Amino acid sequence: MATTALQGNPVALSGDLPAVGSTAPDFKLVDKDLGDKTLADFAGKKKLLNIVPSLDTPVCATSTKKFNEAMAGKSDAVALVISADLPFAMGRFCGAEGIDNVVSLSMMRSRNFAKDYGVLIEDGPLAGITARAVVVLDADNKVIYTQLVPEITEEPNYEAALAAL
Repeated sequence: MATTALQGNPVALSGDLPAVGSTAPDFKLVDKDLGDKTLADFAGKKKLLNIVPSLDTPVCATSTKKFNEAMAGKSDAVALVISADLPFAMGRFCGAEGIDNVVSLSMMRSRNFAKDYGVLIEDGPLAGITARAVVVLDADNKVIYTQLVPEITEEPNYEAALAAL
């Protein structure tokens, strides 16, 4: 099982990110209109999964804004920001920040996504939400890039993630 850190303290996770070259696990997450979304809803597009603990933190907000800017004009790809936040809170954040090039998805109904992707925090003050990670999938849902950010309070490697996309 993978580990990350929160302010230098080790944090145990539920597993490991999907391996590069493997087929990504399907998921059922909740969109801003309380509808269920799965990988099939984004069929035929490359997918950047920006997995964050909560949009109500500065680093998560920054990563969402940066990926939003980078996705402008990319018709063959979609960026998904995935967190434990309620869809209502995610919608307010995206609306207030002018975020319209990413799709916000919530784990409000289940933690299966976090378990299946190996990012569920199992101990410490953030237990029950996700570590910070980026997973990039090709149009056929094959994993082509992963990064588990080693320190939850740090930003992901934007350049590497976007280069894989």
